Amino acid sequence: MINILIVDDHPAVGMGTKAMLEQEADMEVEVISDSMSAEHKIREHAYDVLLLDLYMPGLNGVELAKRVKTSYPDMKVLIYTGFDINTHFNLLVESNISGFVSKTATKDQLVTAIHCALREEVVIPLHLFKQLRRAEATTQQISSDGDASSLSLNEKEQKILNEVSKGLTNKHIAQNLHMSQRSVEYTLTGIFSKLEVRSRTEALIRAKELGLISQS
Repeated sequence: MINILIVDDHPAVGMGTKAMLEQEADMEVEVISDSMSAEHKIREHAYDVLLLDLYMPGLNGVELAKRVKTSYPDMKVLIYTGFDINTHFNLLVESNISGFVSKTATKDQLVTAIHCALREEVVIPLHLFKQLRRAEATTQQISSDGDASSLSLNEKEQKILNEVSKGLTNKHIAQNLHMSQRSVEYTLTGIFSKLEVRSRTEALIRAKELGLISQS
């Protein structure tokens, strides 16, 4: 079950979004309208995802996101706004959020954004995507014959894969890497997708073939 907290000073918006999301069988949603009470609420409950309104009295979404990420770095935070975020794009990225969603988004778009955040992926509007410069990076890639051509693992994925190679369970991996078990599970799902496999055993075999982990 995905536990979600919506923080929005417009109760009607929050409750409408809650009703929409809870049509999904795997989502449970709570709503609060006072951003100043959000941190206390988060301490009391284990949420997987926060949807924060950008403009709120007392504590805006960006400042609240920064506070939450400082105390709970593994928590996924999405800015949920009805305003154009073009002028705030760099600020939002620097606040270490997991993405942003327009309040005009459809249910499918909102659900997709939440699932992407849990997989440490980000959905961004096309017009913003076109403005981004591609950062140079060294990657290992896979070609059709199994050599290097289009696959890369980020640092978190590499660490989790190394832990899997030790035969550890998701629970123990989460404890060792100081993250939630759900985050480990979503990251593994992303690794399986990249490696085009369906199990931990297949992932280890494929990763060894590609030199992503040692053969020992």
